[in-house]
This record gives sequence, structure tokens and C-alpha cells, in this order.
Amino acid sequence: MVADGDRYLTSRLRGFGETIFAEMSALAERTGAINLGQGFPDTDGPIEVAEAAIAAIRAGHNQYPPGLGIASLREAIAAHQQRFYDLTFDPDLEVLVTTGATEAIAATLLALCDDGDEVVTFEPYYDSYAACIAMAGATRRVVTLRPPDYGFDAEALRAAVSDKTRLLLLNSPHNPTGKVFDRDELALIAALCVEHDVIAVTDEVYEHLVFDGEHVPLASYPGMRDRTVTISSAGKTFSFTGWKIGWVCASPVLTGAVRMVKQYLTYATGAPFQHAVAAGLLLSDDYYSAFAEDLRNKRDVLCAGLREVGFEVYEPAGTYFVTTDIRPFGEDDGAAFCRSLPERCGVVAVPNVVFYDDADAGRSLVRFAFCKRLEVLDEAVSRLKALTS
Repeated sequence: MVADGDRYLTSRLRGFGETIFAEMSALAERTGAINLGQGFPDTDGPIEVAEAAIAAIRAGHNQYPPGLGIASLREAIAAHQQRFYDLTFDPDLEVLVTTGATEAIAATLLALCDDGDEVVTFEPYYDSYAACIAMAGATRRVVTLRPPDYGFDAEALRAAVSDKTRLLLLNSPHNPTGKVFDRDELALIAALCVEHDVIAVTDEVYEHLVFDGEHVPLASYPGMRDRTVTISSAGKTFSFTGWKIGWVCASPVLTGAVRMVKQYLTYATGAPFQHAVAAGLLLSDDYYSAFAEDLRNKRDVLCAGLREVGFEVYEPAGTYFVTTDIRPFGEDDGAAFCRSLPERCGVVAVPNVVFYDDADAGRSLVRFAFCKRLEVLDEAVSRLKALTS
């Protein structure tokens, strides 16, 4: 048995050890704590979507599907973009099915970045962004989002974009902050991309989980349709996160580049689940609105409970997550707080510091997930009251 696994990693990946999600998941399993650290629901999604997967398995859709994705799903994705955002994509040339949004992001960065390129993104950022940028041989440049509203300094963004910038990676609605970028912010980002001939990569997996404001795709801005790689997935929209069905929508040139990489990563993606997601994307508007309203209610319940316990709460405009500050408890080390929380209270949370380059900016911040049953959220809040007892 080799003790030091790090020496087998390439230099590009040194420093990217076990993810915080794996560590917190192990803590939850070992202690039996309520896991509000990871962003997965504790109930399944629509029964008709689950039944469509079962029917696809029984119908024999169990072998490799086309590398692009099955035609009915690509058509459903294109129809979804038209229906919700008035964006037109050719399902045969501009839509690619991936193994979740995580693969889509990795394949896009590997396809479009060369050694020495720079990728601008906002911190805190989803942890796979940093690893994928490193694997692509690029350099990460970050612009900090700051509470309470998680705004950013426009001049800092302008300064981050340079002649070396290849991509701008945007996540909205944003994990972990729950920020939904507004129209003025998106207009500035779009203008900078056009001015500097930068390709935008947008992670929009929480597009249907917006409670305040609206989700506006960056691809809808002038000059952005053919320089944006739009990424989303079915996991968050239909509460089947384990299926890992994602997609890319982009111009034929960009989609083709991403497909070239995807074929050497997974080649193809879960055939029966593609059939099920195609059915899910055709669900009525009532499904989408009811789903968002359910998550809004859970957000409100958990935010109120966390405030009652004593956290400073930064209420999210979207996603599954709420960020809190632990300084009201006389503590400022979020990582130590989260590692001790299962034993202290029987609850698991995630320290936001792991999503920052600027550790000081995220040191005292802790993220909780509210995509759980109401009785689970109530029990978690009850347990957290031990912090002040």
C-alpha cells in the first residue's frame, strides 16, 4: 500500500485532495448526523419521469446511445431553450448530452483552453472549476462576490479580463451563495466578453430554482449567442441527481470541440435516463413553478430557523443553499466549525472557505442545503440549538 498518493498526481492536480463533499459525507455516515452539507434531495422527483426510465430499461434501451445523445432528448433540450428563453439551437449540430454538468464543464475547459490561457470566474466557486482549470493547463483569475448581497466590483472584473483570457466561467444561479446575477451584471459580463473576444461558459444547473429575481441566460445578450457554451442538467431540475444527465448548447464549432473531448471521457451517457429526461423536459409549466415554490418554502423555513439559532444568514435568491456566518457564536474558523458540528449537534454543513482563493473572505462562512423534507429541516434546526445551550 502506498502511503503518499499525492506523489502519483500530476503537478497540475497537486493540492486538489479529497473533496470537502466526500469528507462531509463520510462524517455524516460515521456519526449518523443530518446531512445538510451536500446538495441532493432526500425525495425523488416526478413519478412520471421515474416511470419513463423504467419503461426505457424494459424497452431495451440499455446499450451505448449515440455519442451526441439520443435524438429525442436533444430535441427536448432545444425545445426547452426555445420555450423558456427564446433561444434557438439546432438539436443535431448545437446540442450535446453529457454525463452531468460536471463532465460538460470539464470537457469544455479541456477542449477550449491551452497552456497559459487564463479563465476568469467568480469566487466562491464550485470546487470542480478549480480542478478542471488546472487540468486544462490554464490559470484561474477570480473576482470576489461579497456578502450580504454577493455583489462584485465592476473594476475588479474589468481588471481580471486581459489579452490572456480565454474563457469566462459564470455560474448563475450561483453555488454556494445563491446569488442570481441581474441584468446589469450580465450586460457588463457580456460586453467584456465581446470586447476581449472571450468565450463564456455558463453553468446554469439551478436555472429553475430562482426565488427572487429571474434567470436570464448570458447567451441571450447581444454578441453572446455564438460565443457562449451554455451548460445545464436534469439532476437539480427533476431531483434525480444520481442519474447524471447534463447537456451543452452552443454553436456548431464550440459544440464540436466539446464533443471531441467528451468522446474520450465517457463517450456516451446513461441511455435509459436520457429517455426519461426527454419526458421530464416536456412537463407542464405547473411542474416547474410548483417545484420552485416548494424549494422557496424550504428556504424560508431553514433561513428562519438558522436566524433563530443565532447565525447571520445571507438569504439566497436561488439554488439549494443558504450561506451563514458563524461569528455571532464567537467563532471564525468555518472549516473547524463544520468538522466539529456532527459531534456537537448531529448536523453536517460545508465550510465555504474551500470555495475561495482568498481564504480570509470565506473563513467564517458556512453553507447549509435546504433541499430536504421539512421535518428533516425542522429536526436539524432543533439540533443546532445546542450551539447556544
